This record gives sequence, structure tokens and C-alpha cells, in this order.
Amino acid sequence: MLQLQYPSLLQAGYFINNEWKTDTSATFPVYNPATGEEIIQVADAADTHATAAVEAAHAAFAQWSRLPAKERSNILRKWYQLIINHTNDLALLLTSEQGKPLAEAAGEVQYGASFIEWFAEECRRVYGDIIPAPVADRRFLAMKQPIGVVTAITPWNFPVAMITRKIAPALAAGCTVVLKPAEDTPLCALALAQLAQEAGMPAGVLNVIPTMQAEAVGKVLTTHPLVQKVSFTGSTEVGRILMKQASSTVKKLSLELGGNAPVIVFDDADIDAAVKGTIASKYRNAGQTCVCANRVLVQRSIYPAFMEAYKKAVAALKVGNGTEEGVTIGPLINTDAIEKVERLLQDALSRGAELVLGGQRTQANSLYYAPTIISRCTTAMELSREEIFGPVSAVYIFDMEADAIALANNTEYGLAAYFFTPDIHKIWRVAEQLEYGIIGVNEGLISFAEAPFGGIKQSGYGKEGSKYGIEDYLAIKYVCLGGMQ
Repeated sequence: MLQLQYPSLLQAGYFINNEWKTDTSATFPVYNPATGEEIIQVADAADTHATAAVEAAHAAFAQWSRLPAKERSNILRKWYQLIINHTNDLALLLTSEQGKPLAEAAGEVQYGASFIEWFAEECRRVYGDIIPAPVADRRFLAMKQPIGVVTAITPWNFPVAMITRKIAPALAAGCTVVLKPAEDTPLCALALAQLAQEAGMPAGVLNVIPTMQAEAVGKVLTTHPLVQKVSFTGSTEVGRILMKQASSTVKKLSLELGGNAPVIVFDDADIDAAVKGTIASKYRNAGQTCVCANRVLVQRSIYPAFMEAYKKAVAALKVGNGTEEGVTIGPLINTDAIEKVERLLQDALSRGAELVLGGQRTQANSLYYAPTIISRCTTAMELSREEIFGPVSAVYIFDMEADAIALANNTEYGLAAYFFTPDIHKIWRVAEQLEYGIIGVNEGLISFAEAPFGGIKQSGYGKEGSKYGIEDYLAIKYVCLGGMQ
């Protein structure tokens, strides 16, 4: 059993209408990927529970949406502060169910809380417009109002931040929410619900339904007529399915889907900065991020110098249990994840890639994978098209700027891209030509609550974070006032 300073954060039920509900006849285990040990059995919500959660959210919407923005803001601020107060416990919970190092987990908790803080402020800035009318006896108004019940489906790789990035703007806008967290990592979601309740969130405003019955529950969340908006982060393949389901009732969608991020290192780059930035992007969360470097493109003239520095830096990374001091890379989330990494690596090696570093599990039958570098990669390899989602750097060589841009854009995805150069003219040229929703220039860490996050192409649409993030949870209502003379 986890030893938390505040044991109430470890919940095992589903949370509907501000009540914890359990059903001991239907549960599923949550495991620690570092040890393989079972942490706890969690209630396995069914489609009927999803329906009940949607109905509770719908019943709560009228009151919550009409609550003055300042009052919603105050509740969100209390929630934010409670999360900050319990950072250590939440970080331990996160590391235990997801595997990332404890310091990284604490950083995620604070990053996740920052979205609640940001949207607690933004909810007081939802402005409409008075539009100049073309005739004298009328007045035109554009009002922004909350869209209604929102369902959110979140992934396992950031079990705090992916939740708050979605539900904070929804709640701030005046919407009510039903959240389905990933089955591998439901505990952080349930802990957040506990703290939301303690912050004074009214009954039905936030509902959380952990489940192993993803298909049945997901269908309710995407097709129920009382749901007006669906927000999903996950694979493009699943996103297509949810998009099709949601189309049956014409719901508004926000989709943050797969990525295939390139990092371009030009020959005028500061090699030390490029190495540091590439590692920050590639190996954070053991490479299990949608914006992490999937392809490292290095200009030929600096390839030897970059590889020497990069290999030295990657070799210094420490793999182990995230609760151990000095560990920088934890385990992968499950067996499917590590087997995918092994499959992609073997395919690349069979097609001519060269193993520079790593390339194996650090322990037999474990989920720990050594930080790996392979060179001489080409577009014929599967990892040039698929997300690796593991601690493997695939390095490519290019000659000209145009070659790098063409190679970077040669993917159906368009989430994040990075490049390194001090040349301001090149910065403008390359940033404008890269087909991605997020661009990091001379920097590998680009995610902040204040900045818009989201992709283009088959990486989805919609923005999370920033002043734009709340817009996806609002509907614009046009009001025409006649007889005004």
C-alpha cells in the first residue's frame, strides 16, 4: 500500500455527483510499472455508470454555468492551491502508477496545476462583442456561453497534466465534465477529483469514471445526446474512431493525436545547446510523450561532432525506479509499449541502421529499456513513420536546408517540431515552412499553460492552454435587437 501523507488521495471508486461509488464485483488492478506490484484494485465503471455521470453533469450544468465567473474562479483557485499543497503525495502517486522519476512527476503536478491557475484567471475574461449594425433600428450582440456537458478522455503518459489541460478550461467556461482517465493510470484522476470536492466543486460538475471497458464507455461519452463536446488525447487511430462516433450527434471535438516530431540540427547550431535540447525533448518520460523527438535530423558537416557529444550525454542518463535518487529514466508503461520499441528497433537494424548505444532491456523481463541511439536511419524504416514512444533516438543525416524541411514534413502528423540555429533569417524561413502546430527554436521544452498547444494535419485540431484554450468550450450566440429607434 502506498504511504501517503494524506491517505484520502488514494481512491478506488468512481466519482459521480460528488459521491464515491464502488462495486467490489467489478474491479481492475493498477500496477506499478517499475516493480510489477499491484497498487490497488479500482472500480471498473460500465456504460451504465458513464450514462449516470453524463446525466449528473447535465443536471449540474444549469447552476454551474450561471454561477458568476468570479465564483467559479474562486473554486478553481482553491483547487489549484490544494494540488500545490499536496505536490509530494501526488508526485508519489504519479510515479507509482506511471513510472516517471519522482522529480519529473513533481514537475508535472506543478505544470498540471498551472492550467487550473491560468484558467481560474481566464474565466473572468470571456468577452463578447457589440457589432456595428448595418441598419439604424437594430443592435447586434455576440455572446459567448459555455457549450454544455463535456467529456474528456485522457492518456496515461501525463496522468495529471493531460487532465487539467482539458478540464480546467471547460470548468472555467462554465461547462460540466465527465472524465475517463486511462486504465493504466486512474489514481491521479481520482485524487484530483477528491481535491476538487474539497475545494467546493458542486455536485455533478466534475465526474470521473475509471474503466477497463473503454469501447463501451467511450461510445457513451461520444454519442450521448446530452454531451455537447468531446476532448481526446491519444492515438490518431483511436481519434478517428471517436470522431466518427461523435459525428452521429454533431458534437464539437478537440483532438490531440499522434506525433512524429523532427529535431533539425543545422551546421551553425550551438552543439551543446542542441544536445541538451534534444535530450530534453527525446528522453523526458522515457520518450513517452506525443511531442518528443521521433527523428533527429543532423546536417552532414557537424554530424561527427554532434554524435560524439550526444552519445556521451545519453550514456550519462540513469535508468531505474523513479523513486530512487538520481534516476532520470523510469520504466515504460507496460509490456505492449516495450515490445513496440523492440519491434521498431529490430526493423530499423534489419534495414541498415547502425546501433550506436543501448538497444536492449536493462533487466530481463522488466519494463526498463536502455537509452538508445541508432544512426543511418532512412524513410524506409517503420520508426520514420510510427511514434517510437520510448527512449530511442533515430538519427538521420541531411545536406541542405530544403532537404531537412522536406524530410521533416514527410509525415501525416503535424504536432511538434524543433530546430537549432542562431541565424534569425533561417529561423523565420524554417518556422514558416514546417507543417506543425508547435515549433521549438533552440529549445526542447515548449509546453506552458500560457502557450497554445495543439497540432495540424492528422495530429488533430483545437488548442489547449493559452487564451485560446477556453474558446473550444464556448459557443457564440448572435443576438439581434430590433425596434431600437
